[in-house]
Order: sequence, then structure tokens, then C-alpha cells
Amino acid sequence: MLNTLLEITALNSNLMTFLAVDIAIAIVLLSAMRFVSGVTAKVNTTDELAKQDNFAFGISVAGSIAALGIVLTGAITGEAAESLTMEVIGMTSYGIFGLVLIKVGRLIHDKFALNQIDKTEQIKAANITVGIVDAAGAIATAIIIKAVLIWVYGLDVNTFIAIFSGFVVSQAVLIIATRIKERQYAKNNQGDSMQQAFANGQVALAIRYAGQVISTALAVTAASYFFSYSPETLVVNLAGWLVFGILMTLLVTLLTFIAKKLILWGINLVEEVDQQHNIGVAAIEMAISISIAMILTGLMA
Repeated sequence: MLNTLLEITALNSNLMTFLAVDIAIAIVLLSAMRFVSGVTAKVNTTDELAKQDNFAFGISVAGSIAALGIVLTGAITGEAAESLTMEVIGMTSYGIFGLVLIKVGRLIHDKFALNQIDKTEQIKAANITVGIVDAAGAIATAIIIKAVLIWVYGLDVNTFIAIFSGFVVSQAVLIIATRIKERQYAKNNQGDSMQQAFANGQVALAIRYAGQVISTALAVTAASYFFSYSPETLVVNLAGWLVFGILMTLLVTLLTFIAKKLILWGINLVEEVDQQHNIGVAAIEMAISISIAMILTGLMA
């Protein structure tokens, strides 16, 4: 093992330097995410986490940090840059841009997907359910941003336009998926509001929803295997991403429905999760949703 590492290092004398720089930048950006979370929520993060013991805020921040970590894996995937300076510029630019997009994605999710509740106020009020929903939304957004970062190449204006455009497509698909889940919940619960259920603190429902949005994000990333990045055909490719993402989301939803029927045979999911708030069953639902999406995405690759 040691000999292999030495051989790899010998092939490129700058390898360890590049790795050290990437890790250092990543740690700085991850640290910044806590500060940014406090600024956007207009709270002191130390007070919220250590004095108020606000678990909901902690879950929300954890989701944001995990999301940025996912984005950064997209930034460092691939060959090293031609120079250390370009590596620093690329890693920092992608990282900061990813951090901004995660926060913008949260605002879009708040305004359009979950527009009936004030997530920021709910999290300040220590609503763990909303904290889980917020973290799931951030992670789902990051999964798609990572896929776009790997999909594009270069470091120019066209690259960042492509990343932002892919981000917009991802948000559109996540909003559509949320609307579908809302209608399904209302149909199964005599017209009740899923968002109001989140506000009421139904943790099991939030866990199920987390699985659904993350699986949707995974489904959307499969489009990167079928469309080649080209600045000249960016609009066509992104339209393809949107259509393909919706189709993949529907396919994942269908396969997940079948898998849940088989794996949770004899269990009334509406009764257990929606009405009895069974966190255990909801956790299994989440695992099934994500597993099916990962398997399908792996097959597409």
C-alpha cells in the first residue's frame, strides 16, 4: 500500500501540494457555511447550537454543510489544473459559486416549493420537522449541482452560465416533485396540507419527504450521461435535462411505489406515516426511495 502511494506520488511531484490546497480550501468553505447559515437566518450560531440547543437549526446547518461537501466533490473531480494558481482559482470559484447556489436554492425552495410556511421562523422555533425538510432540500440541490459541475469543463463565463442554468432546471424539477407529493398527500388525507403537517411537527412525514426529494435529485443527474456539454448547444441540452429529469422522476416514482408495496407488504403506509407518525416506517420508505434512485442512476451510467 505504501509503495503504491509512493509510486503514484512520484508520477507527479506536485500531487500532494494540489491535494493539500484542495483540502485546505474545502475546510475553509465548509467552515464558512456555518457563518453564512447564521447570517441568512439572522441568528448567532453559537447561541442557537450551544445555548438554545436548537436541534432544528443544527439539522439545517448540517444539511447545508453536507450539501457544500457534495458540491465540492464535483469541483475536485477530474484531473488537476495546469498550475497551482489555476487549481486554487478553480476550486475556490466553484466552491463559492456552489455555496451561493445552495443558499439561493433554499430561497427558491422556500418561496415556490414550500410557500405556505416560513421555514426560517419555523427553524428558529426549533421545529425539527422543518429542519429535516430544509436539510433535505439543500442536499438534493447539491446533488444536481455536483452533476452539472462534472458535466461541464473549463473555467470561463460559459461554464458558470451552464452551471447556473442546470441549477435552475434542478429547482424546477424539485418544485414539480413537491407539488406531486402535496397532491398525493392531500388525496390520501381528506384534502389536508402537507406543508401544514410540516409546520405541525410531523417528523415521519419529513423523513419520507427527504427520501423523495433526494431520490428526485439523483434521478435528474442521470441526464448528464445522455447529453454532452457544449456551449453552442447549451439551451437544447438543458431543455433535454428538464424533460429527461421529469421522465426519470416519474420512472423512479413508479419503481419506488412497486418496491414499497413489496418490501412493506401488509403495512398501510398512509395510516402508519401520515396518521400515526411512524418514524421507523418512514425511514424505510426513505431508504427505498434513495436506493431505487441510486440503482437506476447507476444503470444509466
